[in-house]
Order: sequence, then structure tokens, then C-alpha cells
Amino acid sequence: MTVPHNQHLAWLARSFGRSDYLPLSSADLEVISSVSVTMSRYPASHLFREGGQAVAAYLIESGEVDLYRTSAGRKRVVARVGSGSVIGDIAMFGEGTYQSSAQAVDHVRAFRFDRAQLIPELAKHPAICLRWLVSGLQQLERAQSRIIHLMHKTVVAQVADLLVEEACDKKEIQLSQAAIGTLLGASRQTVNEALSSLRRINAIETGYRVIRVTDTDALTRVAERGTI
Repeated sequence: MTVPHNQHLAWLARSFGRSDYLPLSSADLEVISSVSVTMSRYPASHLFREGGQAVAAYLIESGEVDLYRTSAGRKRVVARVGSGSVIGDIAMFGEGTYQSSAQAVDHVRAFRFDRAQLIPELAKHPAICLRWLVSGLQQLERAQSRIIHLMHKTVVAQVADLLVEEACDKKEIQLSQAAIGTLLGASRQTVNEALSSLRRINAIETGYRVIRVTDTDALTRVAERGTI
């Protein structure tokens, strides 16, 4: 067994679903490995496209992926996901089509699971099936938490809250104003005004499609208070 293979299995054991909830045995990990293919995507390339047949699901090992939908020729980002996220599985299990496109933001490594190979193994291995279920529930819980957390907040507080969440892993966030507006349901102009307010208090610096967090505490205060 090669070192890279061992590293992939170790990552799966740590990051797929909740490792404390139901540990995966070595045999379970080998099954997951046997029904998946590791793949790489360069920035701006796609893992799948909206409307395509959902024949596979993807587990992101590293990098970030934008999920977006196209309406009237316009691209609207609905979510950005990273390491540990599973995408495409709902459509895959439903044997339908992908409801959004998945595009790499930066260099992405992922595990690709073909439906025809994965589903028979899930039926035979309860631990893997439960970990997959837990992974999906975690993502749903995060989405619901964000919606509840953002209710009744001002746009500047919503933007600050989003940046605090994104800055947990890195201080440089690659999100355009349009993408933030789509994620928060706000206009680009309103997002621009909110970012300008946050720049004035030296909480952030902005560049082309990038936001650098310079004062997390200041952002947190704005997110909690609702005002600058």
C-alpha cells in the first residue's frame, strides 16, 4: 500500500462525517477507497454541471468549490463548500439531474463516487451508510444555522457574520461582491456599502474578488451588534 493511499485513508477516517460518532474500520475505509476515484480539478474547471445526469457524488478533500445556478444567462453562486463537504449526492441518490453546477475556486482534490458502485456497498456496510448520512445532516445543519443566524440582521451585520465564518480557516477570502450578495439575498450595491463600512473601521481590506480579514474581533462585534 502506497504512502499517498494511506494518507487518503487517514483523511477519510478523520474527515468524513463525524469520526467520534461511528468509527470506520480498516475494512470500511478500504471499501470506500475501492468504490471511489481520487481526482483533481484546476481553478474554474467543473466537477459537474447543472442539468447533467447525476451519476456520481463527490467528497471534497482539499480546495474550495462554488455551487452555482444559471438564470437568464447569469451565474448565481448559491454556496461555497470546502474540505469534508459532500456534493451531488442528493441528485445522485434520486437518479435525477444536478440542480446546480460545481466549479473549482482553486486547486481541488476530491473523491468521486459512481452511483452504480457506491449504492450496493452502502447497503452492505451500515457504518459507511450512517457516516454518509451524518455528513449530509451536518451540512444541512450548517445551512439551517446560517439562515437562522442571519434572520433580522442588517446587511452589514450579515456580511460581517459571513466573513467571520469564512475566516475560521483562512484570513483571505475569495468571494466577489456578487457572490456575497447571492449568498445573503442582498443587492451588490448594498454589499458594496457594507464592505466600505467594514473597511472604514479597518476590519477588512479588499481587492479584486478577494477580502482580507484584518480584525476578526471588530467583525464579530459588528455581527453581534448589528451596526458599526
